Amino acid sequence: MMRLRISILLFAVLFAPAGLAGEEESLQQLIARAEAAHPRDRTGLYLQIARRQAEAASKFYEIGNAEAGSLAVADVVMYSGKASDTAISSGRKIKDTEIALRKMAERFRDLKRNLPFEDQAPVQQAIDRMEKMRTDLLAAMFGKKKANK
Repeated sequence: MMRLRISILLFAVLFAPAGLAGEEESLQQLIARAEAAHPRDRTGLYLQIARRQAEAASKFYEIGNAEAGSLAVADVVMYSGKASDTAISSGRKIKDTEIALRKMAERFRDLKRNLPFEDQAPVQQAIDRMEKMRTDLLAAMFGKKKANK
């Protein structure tokens, strides 16, 4: 399991554009920075991690490595959840987080259409989870406060 996560990280580094590879921090560095950041600053970092892992998942599925793709999709869901939770708790970047989750869910819908049936379940579960997160974010933005009765 750990080897597979390491291979996912190596894959992401290998497929980074040549001009940007030296400028961007590695995924592990970004994760460490997000965990050490002030809670109000974590949302954007978590979204950046989720976007990178979404890109890696797409590439894994394109080359036929469904197991690694599934793990990358799980990472997308995990970091999207962290971004959603921190956005709601801090009250900051809620709209940006909702938009990012919508775009990733749309991307996964497109990805799912091109996958064999047996590889679609993890992607569909990720879509469902991201839609639930979006609903929670929209409720935080526009939901009425419940009156104490």
